[in-house]
Amino acid sequence: MGPRGNPLLPLLLALLAVAATAPFSVAGDERAVLEVSGAPEGVVWVAQLSDLHFSVHHPERAYDFRRYVGPALAMVNPDLVFITGDLTDGKSKDLLTMKQNEVEWIEYRSTMKDVIERSKLPRRIFYDLRGNHDSFGVPTSGGDYDFYQQYSINAKLGRQGRVQSVTLENNGRKHLFVGFDSAMEIGLRGPTNLFGHPSDKQLIELDQSLSQWDTEFDKAPVTKISVGHFPLSFSALTESGKSIKDVFLKHSLAAYLCGHLHSRFGKNLKRYYHRSTQEPSLYEHYYQFNMHQGYTIQSAKDNCSEEAAHIEEFWEWEMGDWRRSRTMRILAIDDGYVSFTDIDFRLGSKSIIILPTFPLDSRFMQRRSAPRDFKCHVTGSSTFDTVRALVFSRQEIVSVSVKIYDSRPGNLEVVFDTEMKRVSANESRGDMYLVPWNWRAFVDPSPNRYWLQIEVMDITGDISVSQLRPFSVNGLFAEVSWTWKEFFVMGIQWASVYHLALRCALALIFVLLLVPRASVVLFKDQCAYSYL
Repeated sequence: MGPRGNPLLPLLLALLAVAATAPFSVAGDERAVLEVSGAPEGVVWVAQLSDLHFSVHHPERAYDFRRYVGPALAMVNPDLVFITGDLTDGKSKDLLTMKQNEVEWIEYRSTMKDVIERSKLPRRIFYDLRGNHDSFGVPTSGGDYDFYQQYSINAKLGRQGRVQSVTLENNGRKHLFVGFDSAMEIGLRGPTNLFGHPSDKQLIELDQSLSQWDTEFDKAPVTKISVGHFPLSFSALTESGKSIKDVFLKHSLAAYLCGHLHSRFGKNLKRYYHRSTQEPSLYEHYYQFNMHQGYTIQSAKDNCSEEAAHIEEFWEWEMGDWRRSRTMRILAIDDGYVSFTDIDFRLGSKSIIILPTFPLDSRFMQRRSAPRDFKCHVTGSSTFDTVRALVFSRQEIVSVSVKIYDSRPGNLEVVFDTEMKRVSANESRGDMYLVPWNWRAFVDPSPNRYWLQIEVMDITGDISVSQLRPFSVNGLFAEVSWTWKEFFVMGIQWASVYHLALRCALALIFVLLLVPRASVVLFKDQCAYSYL
């Protein structure tokens, strides 16, 4: 029978066509798509926790986690919850022994079960990644001592890949979250496993996951965010010399969310990465110079042009730990704009949580998008026309107001103070409040002249205010300054000196072991010579 007469041929050709257009997936790369419901149009939000360090010697860590996180998640009702590593501590009381403790993992499983039940959130939206503490003394992945594979949420849900991805869809916009585990395959004990060790295979999987929507025909807007445990300053190069940073730059992430360093090194562990894919022009050199001065100059060029798209960038946002700081982060994406707020539970539970979503904090906005959106706003975009904030509360909200302060007089002077209206279309989840404003009145060459604060009062009379944050509607960027400790852990690429430091440490250990032995032998010879 010829090809024309084969009834299976059309079916085979159709399957080949689908395979050719489908995103390529490699082994271990797992993907999911979730449709967001009950949220304001074009808005999603997620929660992040990191470095729990549940320990048999510090039961208060798990106790506080049950006490605060479950009710907070029930109030916030996020679309996803990420726990970015160091789920358990794995250390002895004297801190000298580092190995997995099954009792701690049983406590972790029990605590997460309780938190999920109290929050009434589906288990499938929780993603827990490994940290270096979760692999202390694990000789083989999946072996008897690999308790992560026995007790973690990812393992129980069958997420076995080192790269996990989930896409949130809302109002035609996609929000891609890609988590990856770069902990060492063989669980060495600290401090030798202080660094993430991604492989070439893993970076291929990461690249494939981040590009999974790039071939879509409808070209719906996609916001890309990655999550992991290790900051880039503590991530080694692959065997062939490739880096995670280059993959992130290629895809121009909105942000990389990580943990590992804890709050003891500072609360401003954030870093901006960028590069231009073409030779910088005279204007771009001038732009970069002014960036180092803490501000930028708006170009006379039309930033809506294709030239604006040549900048590759992403933010790295390390968050505080649960271990001591009792921190939880809420991150929102509003029409592609990413903002976050960190919640401190050390002083107790929170009855109100406020997250301004526009205008953005000028210290942490995207360099590429802000100037272009400012210039393109004249074409009719409504993004700039309102001040917006997400408000989460246990009680009924009575009033929400926004205050804008002008710092030019030398002190903060109120120049805008008005009530915000609740978006009535949303009935089931976090409330979005907004108010129209004349954004052109706040165009200024200083990125931190104007400051924003949201004030909320609930039915009990409890009043809460958001943290003051600078903003710049015309794409100017405030400088992010580090303390010396923050520079020490974020500004230095420690993984690049890892092998040298390891050799020095081994040489020092060798000397410390050799010198006493040599001294004993020499002392013996001298004593024997004196006796003779």
